[in-house]
Amino acid sequence: MKPELTLNNGVTMPALGLGVFQSPPEETTAAVQAALSAGYRHIDTAAAYGNEREVGEGIRRSGVDRSEVFIETKVWVSDYGYDRTLHAWEKAAAKLGVDYLDLLILHQPAPDRFEKTIAAYKALETLLADGRVRAIGVSNFMPHHLQRLLAATDVVPAVNQIELHPYFTQPDVQTADADHGILTQAWSPIGGITFYPGWGEGRRNVMEDPAIAAIGEVHGKSAAQVMLRWHLQQGRSAIPKSTNPARIAENFDVFDFELSTGELAAIDALDAGVRNGPDPDEAREERFAMVIPEA
Repeated sequence: MKPELTLNNGVTMPALGLGVFQSPPEETTAAVQAALSAGYRHIDTAAAYGNEREVGEGIRRSGVDRSEVFIETKVWVSDYGYDRTLHAWEKAAAKLGVDYLDLLILHQPAPDRFEKTIAAYKALETLLADGRVRAIGVSNFMPHHLQRLLAATDVVPAVNQIELHPYFTQPDVQTADADHGILTQAWSPIGGITFYPGWGEGRRNVMEDPAIAAIGEVHGKSAAQVMLRWHLQQGRSAIPKSTNPARIAENFDVFDFELSTGELAAIDALDAGVRNGPDPDEAREERFAMVIPEA
């Protein structure tokens, strides 16, 4: 298995990236440096995370050339709309300190204002045509959101980033993505370790699942490594989050073993169909109204 994936427009993307959701800004720069030192070449951030500037600083301090790092970020709902989304690119590029983005995606479908979502995506199409982004996509889009988007736009998203781990595999979304040539990218890929206040308080910790632990023992790997290998062997992108240098390195050490067909099936069978994060169809007016600062 190659550690890179080819998107539907021919752009290649490292399959494994560092996620920085809920990474405090003061810890993000060091985390990005540690990831690039460990071999990562893909960083996922978002306007709503409030740490794009620190991601850019980490890349610069790493000494790795910008052209070697695949930078992915997201437009927040308050910046949806054609002109506002064009400006959102300007804000993100300035904070990251770059003149182009590798992948820019819409953070939420926001179905309560989907006309603005469509306009925002059309702005992404313009940015793609202008060369200011190399690929465009979406996040948290369910099949019915994708259907509405595809009916109103021209460019098929390259990526759909969704909650996906062994306890919540979203097979219907994965199928819809595959049917349209969209790459599925997993956030919370190692089992809902990232905590979303208000959602999933009664959840089980996938990291403690005995079936995954048993597979890990066979291969001499941790539960996190088993789950990341599961994603990669099934053709998904995964963006595990950590600010701990040892865990960052451990999460990248997944290219020297292979899960059997039976092991993959055993992990698939753990799906409980229960979200740990917000429902993409739920209107969250206060959260959606969060203003993304200029600097």
